[in-house]
Amino acid sequence: MEQHSKRFNFKNKDGEILSGKLELPNKKAKAFALFAHCFTCSKDILAASRVPKALSEQGIGVLRFDFTGLGNSEGDFSNTNFSSNIEDLRCAFKAMEEQGMTPSILIGHSLGGAAVLKLSTELAAIKAVVTIGAPSDTKHVCQLFENDIPRIMESGQANVVLAGRNFKIKKSFIDDVKEQHILSALSQTNKAYLIMHSPVDETVSIDHAAKIYGALMHPKSFISLNKADHLITKARDAKYVAQVVATWIEQYLPETPQTNALKPGPGSDIVVQANMSEKFVQDISSKDHHLIADEPKSYGGKNLGMNPYELLLSGLGACTSMTMKMYAERKGIELTDIKVELSHSKEDLPESEVGEQGAQKFDLIKKKITIQGDITEAQRTRILEIAERCPVNRTLLSGITMSKE
Repeated sequence: MEQHSKRFNFKNKDGEILSGKLELPNKKAKAFALFAHCFTCSKDILAASRVPKALSEQGIGVLRFDFTGLGNSEGDFSNTNFSSNIEDLRCAFKAMEEQGMTPSILIGHSLGGAAVLKLSTELAAIKAVVTIGAPSDTKHVCQLFENDIPRIMESGQANVVLAGRNFKIKKSFIDDVKEQHILSALSQTNKAYLIMHSPVDETVSIDHAAKIYGALMHPKSFISLNKADHLITKARDAKYVAQVVATWIEQYLPETPQTNALKPGPGSDIVVQANMSEKFVQDISSKDHHLIADEPKSYGGKNLGMNPYELLLSGLGACTSMTMKMYAERKGIELTDIKVELSHSKEDLPESEVGEQGAQKFDLIKKKITIQGDITEAQRTRILEIAERCPVNRTLLSGITMSKE
């Protein structure tokens, strides 16, 4: 399956912009994952780029990003610690969730692996977790600059050299990692875990993998990375990691009903076909695309797709957003964000408006439109007026005539 990359920036808890890259399959993603890179690294090192790209080829969307103060992200690295890395991951998860791409998979490399282990026990949406060369305790990271610790503790901070680069490490960083307990909550979770580690890792010994594996309940798996180094610097090793992760994750993805997806016949734009082996599942196809409709589990469905009213609102929201974007581009108005939030409800009619048929309810669709950019109030007002002229909005308000064959 082909894939593509797109920029996906978001804010950390302090409002600083973190630089992210989203690897997406060209077709609808089967699931979404969040990747955490190693200590002082970036989203662009070989392991952090190769694994997400391989997963996107398997139909899984993956966000990789630079932690605060690293790579292209804003912020001061010296003010960060393990706890702030966890917060960055929470912000990344929330940003994806808000865009309808809630991650069900966490992947972490080295200290990023420790971070996803810690976070995995807190997020109900996470179903599968992968660690690559992860330490079983965060205090281990201090060994990377153990000769500098006396200076740091005495002066409150010191510049240290890590992987040939200078970083300022503060006493607060050391205090924070000493307080973390990675393994304590792992035995209480039934999520699936894959622990990957090299037996010749000289930065984080394989003993750490054994401790992590021992703390977990099943389902759990371990894969030896043979002669790979800690940073997975060889393309062959990175490719192997990516292939194994992509294969392992398949068994923990939600099942998608098999479909023979009909194409619309002559004179039709959409065809909907019931999946006879499921209670509510429907296969919906246009000439070029396919999606699934379902009902939530609370209604007896499997929640494999949006329900019919969500699909209706999606069409209205997409058309509204497209209309505003096209108008702004035509007028040379630079918008940085467009968001349309919608809801549908059945409301009681006033007694005076109850019709002859005795209808007691009416349909109410609420729209909340947010636009951002360097625009004047007059431009904002005009764009919101244009939004109401979108074709789907007009269709819904016009009074629809339906014919049946």
